[in-house]
Amino acid sequence: MLEFITILGIAIALSMDTFSLSLGIGTLKLSKKKCLLLSALVGIMHFLMPAIGLLLKTECLKFLTINSNLLLGIILLFLSGEMIYEIFGKKETQFDLSFLGMFLLAFGVSIDAFSTGLGLNAITDSIFKAMGIFSITSFLFTLLGLNIGKYVNQLFGVYANVFGSILLFIIGIAHICK
Repeated sequence: MLEFITILGIAIALSMDTFSLSLGIGTLKLSKKKCLLLSALVGIMHFLMPAIGLLLKTECLKFLTINSNLLLGIILLFLSGEMIYEIFGKKETQFDLSFLGMFLLAFGVSIDAFSTGLGLNAITDSIFKAMGIFSITSFLFTLLGLNIGKYVNQLFGVYANVFGSILLFIIGIAHICK
């Protein structure tokens, strides 16, 4: 039971950044299909990244240094800029997050799951169970954040979009400055 609680705690910690980002992205009036697709991509990446980290372990660390905060920060600043452009550059258009944009976002918020995978076997012997919990938790947190953001957008309209883009910008800067 303690192992499950530990894994769930790690899953929640891994999912918190995607939740906060989803709040901002949810203000973009994404379709239900796109919300499900983005949530699924985040969930899949939170399953795959620990697996890749586990497989590559020390070999990866010898040859590759990834500054996950910098990468995520750049992605977030790009998305924030796109949102600002859509809000002020055009009238009443729906921001269309492309599949590539969703994939990059899912990848960016899952890099911390990669580093978790490097030491996952020290935490549990149930590797696939842990990765499944990571995946389901991040899927649910993403979907919840998107839906809360969509609700806020319905209440506050363009102000919610502006708030969402500012939130993404601030989180992006915070990740770059880490």
